[in-house]
Amino acid sequence: MLNHEVPLDRVFQALADPTRRALVERLIRRPASVSELAKPLPMSLAAVVQHLQVLEAAGLVRSEKVGRVRTCHVVPAGLRAAEAWFAAQRTSWEVRLDRLGDFLAEEPKQNEQKE
Repeated sequence: MLNHEVPLDRVFQALADPTRRALVERLIRRPASVSELAKPLPMSLAAVVQHLQVLEAAGLVRSEKVGRVRTCHVVPAGLRAAEAWFAAQRTSWEVRLDRLGDFLAEEPKQNEQKE
């Protein structure tokens, strides 16, 4: 389990920032150059590059340079790690809530028997 925690921590840390989430959302639609990604954002190109480096370190984005243009792509496997963690948590909570529901449904029957 420890082998999965560090990358997952990086994924959640990277996605904790709204600018980085916006970059990932744009890259999910289609690959884009760094300058295209930076254009609508109220920050310098250097700041966008730093955000992209965090996303790359987390395994959410990859980039390739052709000539003078650096193009970024989303890495679906990085997002799947977070999705799998959420799915496991959801399953765990559903089981717990089902048990609570069963317990609460049984409680009135037990009270009726005591009376």
